[in-house]
Amino acid sequence: MNRYARTVALVAYASLMENSAPPPDAPPVTTGMKKGLTSYGDAGFSLFLRKAFIKGAGYTDSALDRPVIGITNTGSSYNPCHGNAPQLIEAVKRGVMLAGGLPMDFPTMSIHESFSAPTSMYLRNLMSMDTEELIRAQPMDAVVLIGGCDKTVPAQLMGAASAGIPAIQLITGSMLTGSHRSERVGACTDCRRYWGKYRADEVDAEEIAEVNNQLVASVGTCSVMGTASTMACIAEALGMTVPGGASPPAVTADRIRVAEETGTLAVKMAHERLTIDKVLTAHAFENAMRVLLAIGGSTNGIVHLTAIAGRLGFEIDLEALDRMGRDTPVLLDLKPSGQHYMEDFHHAGGMATLLRELKPLLHLDALTVTGRTLGEEIYAAGPGFRQDVVRSMSNPIYPQGGIAVLQGNLAPGGAIIKQSAADATLMEHEGRAVVFENAADLANRIDSDDLDVTADDILVLKNIGPKGAPGMPEAGYIPIPKKLARVGVKDIVRISDGRMSGTAAGTIVLHVTPESAVGGPLAYVQNGDRIRLSVAQRGINLLVTDDELARRMAASPAVAPSADRGYRKLFLQTVTQADQGVDFDFLRAPESRGSIPKM
Repeated sequence: MNRYARTVALVAYASLMENSAPPPDAPPVTTGMKKGLTSYGDAGFSLFLRKAFIKGAGYTDSALDRPVIGITNTGSSYNPCHGNAPQLIEAVKRGVMLAGGLPMDFPTMSIHESFSAPTSMYLRNLMSMDTEELIRAQPMDAVVLIGGCDKTVPAQLMGAASAGIPAIQLITGSMLTGSHRSERVGACTDCRRYWGKYRADEVDAEEIAEVNNQLVASVGTCSVMGTASTMACIAEALGMTVPGGASPPAVTADRIRVAEETGTLAVKMAHERLTIDKVLTAHAFENAMRVLLAIGGSTNGIVHLTAIAGRLGFEIDLEALDRMGRDTPVLLDLKPSGQHYMEDFHHAGGMATLLRELKPLLHLDALTVTGRTLGEEIYAAGPGFRQDVVRSMSNPIYPQGGIAVLQGNLAPGGAIIKQSAADATLMEHEGRAVVFENAADLANRIDSDDLDVTADDILVLKNIGPKGAPGMPEAGYIPIPKKLARVGVKDIVRISDGRMSGTAAGTIVLHVTPESAVGGPLAYVQNGDRIRLSVAQRGINLLVTDDELARRMAASPAVAPSADRGYRKLFLQTVTQADQGVDFDFLRAPESRGSIPKM
């Protein structure tokens, strides 16, 4: 069934449901404008007052009797990734009204990676709270979540998971690629590649300015497999978008049609009371993990999936995830692990093409927002066709999952590396530590000609974890020291308790847990210490004795960062470590529902 026919069928179904009566023994359900009435001690007056005010906007009683579909408006002049939000909102409204619902858009926070200090991750939990509380506070029978830039989609899924009503994700879509001197370029892998050339004096100031004009050719999210594209694919793998909702670029008609279908589907979900917990099951999360590994997705995807799962009482088992990665190859030929861009993935059939190839490894019985299973949606997408973006299982881009989980005395709680984007010659390496105490120390010394560093050394950056920065910024992509870049060094082993952008590549160990700011072993690494990295053995170890490490810890006990007031105080007092998703401890589900994946 094609998308148009599916939409027509959904409209017809929604109309049928609207006119059908519930069973006589069904418990009463408060819906529409009667839902979540403001308390004045008189429910009748509360509804009377609510209707009086909303009628001031020109609504009729007939309109107000329909299912109410909330639409999150995350448009912002500070967020070009969401520059198409007005068009998406109008298309969603059209779909809602075609299906007999009443669309109500409302503003929430909008976070852009490049316009959020100290880091967008610092604000992700606040956006999740904003989303959750506005869903709870306002009358809506279902909600459409419009997100794109890195932290917005996870924030919305976290908030919606906690709010518990029917919810569907609408991705803003990726930007188009540009061209620099006949070379195709796109943010932000090519941003980093050209900036590296500039630091190495391979391009001059005039050319880097020319590149800057071409890297972002339209509104939309990064055109490579960065965090935004990763979360788009994960959202579809979780069953939280309309089929095919991950890949259409932001400025295409396909993206607008997806938005309309999203609105239509939201009405159907409201009638069926298809709440988010029925979609975000253990099987759905396991499917999303398979996809994360198979697309060479951003390392940030692990942190975000962990946070979303935690809202529903699930714990992510990193060791089991690593075992899953050993038989889940990277199939998507997309930068930074491959060569293509998101618009190429869309032309190759998008997620349907990838899921079709991954079928033997997926839980096909997982329910999606359509009310059908993932297996049924893969079948409905039809047969595949010739393309060169998604590889077969027998001819992968990389033989294992894109992300490997490391453990050792330097990371007792685990660390990760994006092995599909690392230098194979450095993944088994022992070297001397060159230590930077924090981001300011790094900025002051990394480009000094006096820096004592060679290509065989290991760069170590402390205090950029959840509490240390705060907010765990993407500073884990430590730049190649300029003195090495100038002589042609393209990669060097780097270790930190921070994150890096999914658009970045290199032999980079991230998310070292516990972080240095709370007294993790990383805090006690000294210049000249030897460190051994073995991706094959999944090890990351500081080569000092246990007694010496204990002596260092006793001599300099950790003092956790603190703040006097405001959001920063809340953040530092309650934020969890990377292995629990860097969420606030009081936002996680109070009861555990077990660990995933189960292997």
